[in-house]
Formats: sequence, C-alpha cells, structure tokens
Amino acid sequence: MPVTTSNIYGKISISDEAIAKVAAHAALECYGVVEMVPRKLSDSISQLFKRDTGGKGVNVVTTGDRIFIDVFVIIKFGVSIAAVAESLKSAVKYKVEQFTGMIVSEVNVNIIGVKL
Repeated sequence: MPVTTSNIYGKISISDEAIAKVAAHAALECYGVVEMVPRKLSDSISQLFKRDTGGKGVNVVTTGDRIFIDVFVIIKFGVSIAAVAESLKSAVKYKVEQFTGMIVSEVNVNIIGVKL
C-alpha cells in the first residue's frame, strides 16, 4: 500500500518498494553491517527470479501516513551489537524521512547473524 500525501501542487504517492530501496541503501552504508538478508525462505526464492533486489532484507508496512520498517541484517564480528543497531535505526529513519517527507513511526532491526 503506497504512502500518499497532498500539497498545493497535487497528490504524491510513494510505493513501499521505493521506501524499501532507500532503507536498504541507508542500512548498507552503516558501519558494522555486512549484508542484508531475506526475511524468509520464500523471499529468497522469489528474489532468484527478480532482476532488481534493491529492497532485499527490508519489510515496509504503511498504514495511513505512518511508516513501519523492519530491517534484517548480518553484522561484522567484533562490533558492538547495540551500537550498530542504534546507528542503523537512526540512519534508516533519517534517510526515509528525508526521502518521503513523512514521519517514520518505527524501525525494527533484526540481526540474523554475524560474519567474520
């Protein structure tokens, strides 16, 4: 379900896929994040047949003007998990809010694994 907003110039709709791509890009720029991982097995199978996997590892749910984001990552061994998670939350929230012009209500970070 896309997020929509209106201003004096008209109506703006932003798809969940576009928001997911921005969130994934912001997450990969964070220190300590090695890679994004699919949420479940069916997602990884479906991504085999897709060309564009820009939003891999991100789940976006929008209700009205509220945006909820779940990020699934693998982090680097030896970094502080709490510090990486907080940095990831704030980076994703900031980038998505700048992109959409709307408030992100929640960013959930799910650390799936650790890589050496």
